[in-house]
Amino acid sequence: MTVLAAAIALVGSLFFALGAAVQQFEAVGSARPGLLALLRRPRWLLGGASIAAGGLLHIAALGLGPLTVVQPMGVASLLFALPIAATLHGRRPSRAELSAAGVVAAGLMALVLLVPEAEGPVHLGTTGVVTLIGVAGAAAALLWAGSLAAAPAGRAALLATSAGVLYGATATLMRALVDGTWNWWYLLALPVPALLALAMLQRAYAVGHFGVSFASLQIADPLTAVAFGALLLGEPLPTGVLPVVAAALTAVGTVALARTSPLEERRAPA
Repeated sequence: MTVLAAAIALVGSLFFALGAAVQQFEAVGSARPGLLALLRRPRWLLGGASIAAGGLLHIAALGLGPLTVVQPMGVASLLFALPIAATLHGRRPSRAELSAAGVVAAGLMALVLLVPEAEGPVHLGTTGVVTLIGVAGAAAALLWAGSLAAAPAGRAALLATSAGVLYGATATLMRALVDGTWNWWYLLALPVPALLALAMLQRAYAVGHFGVSFASLQIADPLTAVAFGALLLGEPLPTGVLPVVAAALTAVGTVALARTSPLEERRAPA
């Protein structure tokens, strides 16, 4: 069952990578990368369906195997996404680009495996929900403001990190709903960070530099969820020197991706 779970999670990562690459292909270079404009594009919607399928396969894998096996398979989406995106843009990914992505994936995989597994139900009160959304919103806004003065690669990274912070907040709120006490007000609050994250991510994709955007998202999302889990849910954090080394790997790999991933040009209308 563990082998089956790993295989399902790996296929889910492929679907997630395919969906992200297709959505970026539709959003890149767009003067109006807003959700309303993108929702009218069938291929962008198809990318969203692929991402949803990847998420469902990941959930199915978690039902069959341990988290320590399934989560690393999810990191593989970064290694799948770069070649798919390069093919869509009519090029081959360079060795330097793939090597940088491998460094990011290795560091992120180590971080995922080093996070202690939480035990027992969680509790997030009303004050905690307000704090969660407020802190995530403020951090996302600061990252967005910083992106306005950044170079293209930096702008893509900051916007995608902003999206990752909001997705991490969404994941924390979802976990409180599933594993904690049910509250309809929390359910109403759930779409707020999720929709803001989706809109911010499309702006990151529109810049170009898909590798930088996708890597920044892959890093910011789980790290934010871990941070909120520790601050608001009392969950344990990894300790020792290994998490520091893993974080340094992800940082080095992301900087290398910013230097090696090309800026995709605006496509002519079909």
